[in-house]
Amino acid sequence: MSIHSVLNRIALDGMPIPLIRYARLPLAIAGLLLTAQAQAFLPTPASLVTTGELALNTDASTNPDNNATAKAETAAETDAKQLLALWREQAQIKNLAQHTTWRRLLYFSDDKKGLFGKNKNISTVDNARFFLSPNGREDSAAELDAMLVAFADEMANKTNNSETNNTAQASNSNSALCRFPARTQWLSETLGIDKSAIQVTCPELTAWMQKLAPEQLSMMFAQEYLDNPQSAFAHTLLRIDSKASVADPSQIHHAYALNDTVDGDTKDNFVLYTIKSMTGGYNNLIEIDPYPKKLANYLQDDERDAWTYRLDLSPEEVEQIILHVWETKDVKLPYYFTTDNCASEILRLIDVVRPEQHLLSQLPYAVIPSDVVQLLNKEGLLASTNYMPADSTLRQAQLNKVKQQRDQLGYYNNPKQSLNEIKSAQLNTVSSMSADGQTLLNHQITVSDTNPLNRHSLQMGHIGIGQRGDNNYIDLGVRAGYHDTLDNPSGFPQFFDLEGAAATLRLYDTDNDKANQPKSVVLQNLTVIKGRSFNPVNSAKKGKTWGASIEATRVNDGSQQDGSDHLVGSLGYESGWSWAFGIPSAGTGEMPPQLCYTFLAGTAQTGRGINKGFRVGAGVNAGCRYQINNRLRAQAELQLPYWYHGSSDGSNVRGHYWQPISSLGLQYDIDKKQALRINANYEWQDRIDANDDVQLSYRRYF
Repeated sequence: MSIHSVLNRIALDGMPIPLIRYARLPLAIAGLLLTAQAQAFLPTPASLVTTGELALNTDASTNPDNNATAKAETAAETDAKQLLALWREQAQIKNLAQHTTWRRLLYFSDDKKGLFGKNKNISTVDNARFFLSPNGREDSAAELDAMLVAFADEMANKTNNSETNNTAQASNSNSALCRFPARTQWLSETLGIDKSAIQVTCPELTAWMQKLAPEQLSMMFAQEYLDNPQSAFAHTLLRIDSKASVADPSQIHHAYALNDTVDGDTKDNFVLYTIKSMTGGYNNLIEIDPYPKKLANYLQDDERDAWTYRLDLSPEEVEQIILHVWETKDVKLPYYFTTDNCASEILRLIDVVRPEQHLLSQLPYAVIPSDVVQLLNKEGLLASTNYMPADSTLRQAQLNKVKQQRDQLGYYNNPKQSLNEIKSAQLNTVSSMSADGQTLLNHQITVSDTNPLNRHSLQMGHIGIGQRGDNNYIDLGVRAGYHDTLDNPSGFPQFFDLEGAAATLRLYDTDNDKANQPKSVVLQNLTVIKGRSFNPVNSAKKGKTWGASIEATRVNDGSQQDGSDHLVGSLGYESGWSWAFGIPSAGTGEMPPQLCYTFLAGTAQTGRGINKGFRVGAGVNAGCRYQINNRLRAQAELQLPYWYHGSSDGSNVRGHYWQPISSLGLQYDIDKKQALRINANYEWQDRIDANDDVQLSYRRYF
């Protein structure tokens, strides 16, 4: 490249050279002087920095051909240095080092969560191979400059590489442009760099992109599944569509699944696995698998309904996201179950190509898959929706149809298939996927009310007024998530029951003149996790009915006369049976809306206030939940625990006893964000100071 062409390039890039047409000779002379001194003050391309000297042929003085080649290489290096200086100046003027897109490509956080937000000045990635500059993790400007130097290096070596093309292709996998194609794409477009000038051959990247052939992205949402702790809060992944699967979405064998999950140790027990997943004890794992394989895991193995939402992204944005995935797919990052997970990665990838949007920063401290679906819908990023019923949902639809026929005709006569055969996953292989797993089948079934777009917000606050014994009180509570059986069920799996990170304070209106008065302010409950999984035995769902809880709660101690309530740590587990009854929604694969259940329960509690400091209990919990109408639900339950404190020498102290508790709950939905609830409890125990507790509360979902 000549000095004249360099100056013309500068002029075309918008640099102010008003005398270019009238003063070419003086400027050419100045350019030569600049070229002569460039090596003294312009940075050297990356390969030259590595060797510490110019990569010129030492035989040039004895070989005329080598001498000509050396001169050509020197000219190419000079042109590259001049362009590097120009790029640096443009990058500085545009402040590209602090541009939102550049920082996001480097995993710098721009979250606005405040006190618990990530350090914005350090990249989340702690891996030297992810950066070209030794200071790239702490300095986005240094990494930007290193990338520009890599561009210049590729330009300087292009002539030599063209003469040794085969060798170059073999070594280009380690080229910065091959390792970081998304950064290359964005920088070249932003700075107006001629892509042909820095084009390199990247065999591995090219083969990878040809294999995926990305044209369109969709987000798949697999509903909550309590029988697998990893999927208790649902799961999301990206579906990568090629032209073939875009043209016919049922041809899923032409699509791939991009899944960000936890790289956990299967040898760890459940408690250790959960703790590590919550605290970053495991790394993340990016999986790219054929889409049918992944979809079968949800629809057939776990039998979970799934929803697919096509993302409103351009083909260029889709390509840039996949190029960025190439850069990050082998990077190991700490996995946090509630903040850095499958759902947050989808938001981060969209943020990379939409710098004007701050999706990840909009979620409050926890990133839940259903919240992500609702956020993308609010931001106008969901173009279309597709429902994929699980195998159990299809079996249930058949079962509903048969029972409806029996109710109408008074009998059911089908010698080929009994009701038990319809319910059986082994005997009834109906599925949303073809037998070879390559195609989606279209079943004539009404969509179930499980679309997460229709559900209430997961966070909830409540204020209640009530009376316990002779004492009036006010309850103030908050729940970080999720949903219990009296909440509005729309958008959730049927009979879903899971609560976590909930706390309630109780403020008593006490009378100090009376004995056994409670404190004016007490912690009534602190729930870590509490949930029940209902799989009715008379439905097509497989799995057991069980429940578990970890919480601190106030309990009445029935071992002593006039026992008061005390705060205890409580660990409980239940296992039992459930039954669904009533009339299901017509044409759907939903179970009947009413539910009854029986559990065999075991509980261990410890606290300073109760007799001996501990008690263990076993018994039966039985109840029913009734859907009165779309806005009103009721639940009644009887608990029959038998408690044991250990032997006692006191004449008026019991070491073991029954303490039945009956409870009734009723909720009316004002709208999707508001509800009124009545709770009433009665403890059938003559040794406690207050047997009854009645409360009316207002609940706000946010």
